[in-house]
Amino acid sequence: MARKRRGVMSDELKYELAEELGVADIVRREGFGGVTSRDCGNLVKMAIERAERTLADQDDK
Repeated sequence: MARKRRGVMSDELKYELAEELGVADIVRREGFGGVTSRDCGNLVKMAIERAERTLADQDDK
C-alpha cells in the first residue's frame, strides 16, 4: 500500500519565497516544474534559513 506524501511547506510559503527570489512569474505560467534546478535549490535554502530564524526567535522568548 502506497503512502501519501505530504508537503512540508505550505503553498502560501512556496509562492512567497518564489516572489522573493523573483521566479513567481515562471511559477504562475508553468508551475514549479518550470523553475530551474538552481532556483529550486535557492528556494529550499531560503526556506531553511527562514525556519532557522523562526526557531532562533522562539528560543529567545
